[in-house]
Amino acid sequence: MKPVFARRLQRGIALPVMLILLAVMLVGTVYLFKSSHSSTLTAANLAYESAQSKAVDFGLHTAFEWLSGQAKTDKSALEHNIAAQGYQATLDTSQTVRSSGFWNGSVTVTDAAGNEIEYVVHRMCAVTGAYDSGTNRCVQTSANTSTLNNAVALGDSLASDTPSFAGSPQLHYVITARMSSARGSNVVNQLVVMIGA
Repeated sequence: MKPVFARRLQRGIALPVMLILLAVMLVGTVYLFKSSHSSTLTAANLAYESAQSKAVDFGLHTAFEWLSGQAKTDKSALEHNIAAQGYQATLDTSQTVRSSGFWNGSVTVTDAAGNEIEYVVHRMCAVTGAYDSGTNRCVQTSANTSTLNNAVALGDSLASDTPSFAGSPQLHYVITARMSSARGSNVVNQLVVMIGA
């Protein structure tokens, strides 16, 4: 007589399936760890770069404050180099920020965090001297007289008793600041300023 419950042969298919699933989970965990580590490094590098850029902006603001103050007190002094302030009355267009000649006469300032920022201010003219001399070529912008779908030009006032000034050209100045860090990164920021002649 045969037993009612016959023994079935065990094939062991569950063990290889579970081993494959565990291997897939292990590879996924390693990939997830590497991905999160890379994201953390990227975020840290972006934060560091942002802090460097803000530090360099301190040099831009320092130079801008000096330039705007000089333009208010003695604008004619801007026709010649002022070495103590990192000011050059000309811009050699054959030089780039990577050229050592571009940084001739630069000034170094230190911010509150102890970062040393180097800056230089260039007037965008071919030679020193007055911008309107026959031999000088300067980058200038004329006064904007366009209107925005109304009868008032940009920069004008709606008040009836305000004086109407003839537009004088605005000379362009470029302020360039840079900083080298201990990690080997270099940050260079530029600011273009227009000041009425």
